[in-house]
Amino acid sequence: MVATIIDGKSFAEGLRTRIAGHVARLKAEHGITPGLAVVIVGHDPGSQVYVAQKAKQTVEVGMHSEKYELPETVSEAEVLALVKKLNADPAIHGILVQLPVPDHIDPKKIIGTIDPAKDVDCFTPASVGKLAIGLPGPVSCTPLGCLMLLRDNLGDLSGLHAVVVGRSNLVGKPIAQLLLRENCTVTIAHSRSKDLPGLVRQADIVIAAVGRPEMIKGDWIKPGATVIDVGINRIAAPERGEGKTRLLGDVEFASAKEVAGAITPVPGGVGPMTIACLLANTITTASLINGLVPPSDLTA
Repeated sequence: MVATIIDGKSFAEGLRTRIAGHVARLKAEHGITPGLAVVIVGHDPGSQVYVAQKAKQTVEVGMHSEKYELPETVSEAEVLALVKKLNADPAIHGILVQLPVPDHIDPKKIIGTIDPAKDVDCFTPASVGKLAIGLPGPVSCTPLGCLMLLRDNLGDLSGLHAVVVGRSNLVGKPIAQLLLRENCTVTIAHSRSKDLPGLVRQADIVIAAVGRPEMIKGDWIKPGATVIDVGINRIAAPERGEGKTRLLGDVEFASAKEVAGAITPVPGGVGPMTIACLLANTITTASLINGLVPPSDLTA
């Protein structure tokens, strides 16, 4: 058996096409142009590239885009003042503060200041609570992307056993909540779990979100299981030239694809879904802020 490769890049392109259609409909029927504001503090190279892609794709689907690049030396008070200004701006329906921020700024304080109605990254306590009890609203971008890929590949997820390796607030916990909503049996495993390979071997669905390159081996995978690899680990690749790097997932792809039924590659799997789901979340918040029902094909 050789696994089906789940093409996140292609799915994300289709998702952006659907998003553009919903943006056009909101403009035509309601006079609403969804607006996304991204705030970046300092000059982290990875964040710069990521934010530039967000801004580009926001404009491509017809949304209103604002990008605020603040110097490394900006005070916490100035960042908080900007967030409060964006909270009050009716043209903005989604606010994202790119992490990490410099050490003199408390990220929890910044995130806690974002209006929960505009929290497209779903980091505020209100957003986390809504996810836990199933209230309408956006859900974290990467977990939403994982869920969309699973639904597209498997259809009904009811009754399947999902093992989530990783318990972060960013991915592990929210994807577990989403899979419970889908009527999966969910096990959350982590670095302290006893017999981690044995736990993973029970899974119909494996979500790898632990942040360790190729930690999960092919012989850990149940034959025919669906593997969603969230890991993006940049490692040195001297064979490509001095100073070159390459990306590896949390799953040992070469061995796992010989056993799994379907698997996401790294890169080209979950990664492209994250920005597309950020745009989807902006449609969701723009709809809810204006008393409209969000499009069902963009939500969890």
